[in-house]
Amino acid sequence: MRLKVSDLSFAYYDKNIIEDICLNVSRGDFVGIIGPNGSGKSTVLKNLYRALNPDSGAAELDGEDLYQMSYKKSAAKLGVVGQENFVPFDFKVEEIVAMGRSPHKKLFDGDSARDKEIVMQSLAQIGMQDMAKRNYLHLSGGEKQRVLLARVLAQQTDFLILDEPTNHLDIYYQLQIFDLVKSLGVTVLSAIHDLNIAALYCNRLYVLKEGRISRTGTPEEILTPEIIYEVYGIRADVRLHPVTGKISITFLPGSLNLAQQ
Repeated sequence: MRLKVSDLSFAYYDKNIIEDICLNVSRGDFVGIIGPNGSGKSTVLKNLYRALNPDSGAAELDGEDLYQMSYKKSAAKLGVVGQENFVPFDFKVEEIVAMGRSPHKKLFDGDSARDKEIVMQSLAQIGMQDMAKRNYLHLSGGEKQRVLLARVLAQQTDFLILDEPTNHLDIYYQLQIFDLVKSLGVTVLSAIHDLNIAALYCNRLYVLKEGRISRTGTPEEILTPEIIYEVYGIRADVRLHPVTGKISITFLPGSLNLAQQ
């Protein structure tokens, strides 16, 4: 087991945001967390990549207590791509990607020839090697997100946490990023907004509703018309796609009106 989370809870100003979260991620899994806006998906992940500290609960990463690890050690084990791409100062693209090498260095170490090689390889993987000298702040939102993925690739970790990383990208780059992540063969835990994306790439799903895990299972078990209606209040047609062999979801026009009848 790569990651075992038990009874994780977090409150903000005495309001419970997530409660008693339990989930397991095995080596090589591509696990998705789905649920409505405000259900706590990002909060779960932030507690796991330690941007937030849980009020209670436990998490073990590769058999070790995640919260007793040094931040440098956990950063070497977990790569993170979040929703936000704000950087307060302007850096060149290659400098942003080079930050992914930090967990592998001592405090005052400079970039070695090997570090520079890894940075350029990471940019090549996302098709941006020709933009290495560009200023990050001058990029589009989609380009920025691809650079942040390259930074994680440069980190060379085999466990990725993705917090809805493609929400503001067009469909070409959504598929490009998920195809790339899938091809790496690493372990992935991702919050995913698009249910069809979740069906295409995940082997297991957790459904988060009102801060609690309500269901878990394969996409075929979870992405049924009944559960989609229960969680989202939307009517949907669900069937296996003849080409992909994966679940394909069509949301029905007027389903909000139908739900009220």
